[in-house]
Formats: sequence, C-alpha cells, structure tokens
Amino acid sequence: MAIIDAPPAPAPTGYRPAAPRSRTALWNAGATAVIWLSSLFVAALWVAGGGITDLLAGNAESLTTLGRLTGLVASNLLLYQVLLMARVPLFERGFGRDAITRMHRFVGFWSFWLMLAHIALLVAGYAASAGINPLVQLWDFIWNYPGMLLATAATLLLILVVVTSIRRARRRLRYESWHLLHLYAYLGVGLALPHQLWTGADFLSSPAATLYWWSAWAAAAAAVIVFRIVTPLWRSWRHGIRVTGVVADGARGVTVRMTGRALHRLHARPGQFFVWRFLDGAGWTRGHPFSLSAAPTANGLTISARFAGDGTERLARLRPGTRVLVEGPYGHLTGGARTGSKLLMIGAGAGVAPLMSILEGEPWAAGDAILITRDTTAADGLRQAEIADLVRTRGLSHIALPGPRATGGSPWIPASHQAWTGADVIRHLTGGVAPFDAYVCGPIPWMDAVVADLRAAGFPPARIHTEAFTV
Repeated sequence: MAIIDAPPAPAPTGYRPAAPRSRTALWNAGATAVIWLSSLFVAALWVAGGGITDLLAGNAESLTTLGRLTGLVASNLLLYQVLLMARVPLFERGFGRDAITRMHRFVGFWSFWLMLAHIALLVAGYAASAGINPLVQLWDFIWNYPGMLLATAATLLLILVVVTSIRRARRRLRYESWHLLHLYAYLGVGLALPHQLWTGADFLSSPAATLYWWSAWAAAAAAVIVFRIVTPLWRSWRHGIRVTGVVADGARGVTVRMTGRALHRLHARPGQFFVWRFLDGAGWTRGHPFSLSAAPTANGLTISARFAGDGTERLARLRPGTRVLVEGPYGHLTGGARTGSKLLMIGAGAGVAPLMSILEGEPWAAGDAILITRDTTAADGLRQAEIADLVRTRGLSHIALPGPRATGGSPWIPASHQAWTGADVIRHLTGGVAPFDAYVCGPIPWMDAVVADLRAAGFPPARIHTEAFTV
C-alpha cells in the first residue's frame, strides 16, 4: 500500500463523461414500457379470442385455451430473447449488459418451459376433444399440420441450446463450442416462425394480431442484421482499428494495444467492453467480450486478458497490423454510476482490467481510491506496472491479496486472511463506507461473495457496482 500527495490526473484525451443519470432513467423507462406494453397486448389477444370463456368451460377447451396462452407468451418471450441479444441501443442503455445477461437467461428458460407446456396442453386438449390417444394426436400434429415439421426441428434445436446452457453443462464446454451451439437458437427461432404465422389462430385472429406479429418479428430480424452485422462492420471500417502491440501481462495473461482513426467517436467509456474479432485467420468469426484495461483515447484502445481458452490464447499470437472488428462499446460499469467521492475497487484475475480503466479515467484525490486485487499467485497479477504507476503518481492505495482462497464464510479473501470476515476487511480498509462507491469485477460466484460482504459492511446497494458477461 502506498499513499502520496499527488493531484488527480486529468481525464485522458478522447474520454467522454458518462451520461447523466436522468438520461439513463429515461432509457430504462422506455425499454421497460416496450416490454410491458407488448406483453399486455399479447394477453389482450388471448382475451379477445375468447380465452377466459374457454378457460372457465372446464373441459377439453380449457386445456386448449391454456395451450394457446402458453404458446402466445412463449412466442413473445422468444421475441424478447432475440431482441435482448441483438445489441439494440434501447435495451443496452436502458438495462445495461449485466441486467440483459440475467434477463436473457431468465427469459430463455421460461420461453422454453412455456413452449413445452404449449405442446403438451394442445396435444392433451385436441386428444380429449377427438377421443384419441395423445401420442396419436401428437403424430397427427407433426405430419398433417402446416409448418409442424419445421416446428419440431425448431423444438429439438432449442432443447439442445437449453441443455448446453445449464450451468453445469456450460462449465464443461469450451467457450468456442458453447458459442457455436448457442447460435443454433437463431435457426430454431427461424424454423418455428412458419408454424406460428401459418396455423396459429391467435397470430392471425385479427388484422391487429397479424400486424403485431409480422411487424415484431420483422423488427427483430432487422435489429439482428443492423446492430449485430451492419453497424459493427461500418464502425470497424470507419475507424480502421489495427493491432499495434502485444505484450505478456503477468504469468498467464496478455495485453493487446490497438490504434485507429478518430476512436473518440466510438464514445467508449473507461470500464466498458467490446466484442472483439481479430482477422488473423481461421476462427476469426467468433467474437469475445474483453473489457478495456486502460482509459480509451482518441487513437488508442487497450485490452488485457487471462489465458482461459482458445480465444484468449490466440491473443498472444496476434501480429502488429492485424485488422480488428468490434461490436460496442457495451456495459454500465463506468464512472457514471458513482455518487461518492472515493473509490473502492475489488477485482479478481482479469476482472482487474476494467477497474484499472476506470481508475485511469476517473478524477480522484490522492488516498481516495483503493484497489484490492485477488490472484492465485502474485505472479498472475495483470496490469502490475500500470498499478504501480498509479500508486506512484496519483496516490492509489493497492492491496494485493494473492494465494488460495479461504474456506470459511468469505471465500473471496485468501486463506492467509480467513481469520477475518470479508466485511471486517472492508471496514478496516475503508474506515467508513459513506464516501465510497464499490466496483467489483471477477467470476460470478466470487462477485456474489464480495457483494454479500460489502452489504454486511454497510454499503447500500446503490453504491455497489458490478457487471457480468456470462450467460
């Protein structure tokens, strides 16, 4: 730890202050309104189609109408699923990447279970009305109803995506393999559409219903094309981003420096991340989210990563001059979230990268910023030279906590400190939480443990800022 009397450094050239909180609140209100209004409209379609009357009938019609309702809701959630991951500015600015990631997972699983309920209820309802075996009715649906063969293929693809997205299965897959499998969700959505728009009574029950569903899915398709393909290609061409240097960072990491034209027009903020694609050969199409590890400037971007798979290991083999495609910037882990005068930054492994970016870009007085870093070994630490520079020139307080993790109640601290609680460590270092904003970045279970101790130490939720990238 070191504290010296040094004035705060000015914000780097090209840095744009974060948007006012009022503007963020407006984006959030707009995004929330879109979701609620469309959900209410879908419910109104079911009611207008006699859903309540059929539900109260107490016979096979009750099963059928519940099947219709679950199908409508599942379809609307599937629509949200596409829109949430299409990088639509309304949702990115309104919810933030962390919330979108959680919503994507929540909406995805619910749309899947409701889709299965839709199938089961319709099969049971039609079978009861016809007085036949449900398996016979299911076979009749698949072979004799328009679009149902495609819908069956869509269901199998979505089952594949859901199974591989369960956290235990997800941890067993390489990121590259999981990402490729996850893309089959788009194919599943595409194969399901003909069934919905050809034979779904509630989708075609009125001109308003037909207009809503065709417009909604057309807008979703356009959003994917515009925000996931056209916009990134245009921005990458306009800025001409290329690799200028690759250096080892710690025992198991790497830092990549890039330059380009008028990068300030990307409006990237310290702490945000991009999805990067390096045009260095086979496999370039797979994008990887890496946070900025230094405050962006008008002609330079920097990322740092810990080796954790093919995507990160190939960073070390990049050559100067390699062209770069980017999506972004994304994320709300920026200085715009802070309300206090002091900063408590707690990062593990590669999670230190965005925290360093924020520290470089934010104004703070000597002694008013504390950085806690956690690594398995001291040699693993990322951005050590840059941390030392902030200690020397701006009075950063750096506390390195290397070593195996504790086995007690605060697993985010090292075993060497397990006699302490995490909350006690935080209170001891801050001496009072009132002027501090806490920024936390690292593996999700580790962040959960840190956040729990921050709250136990007295930090209000509004002063705790986190962001996760894992779906």
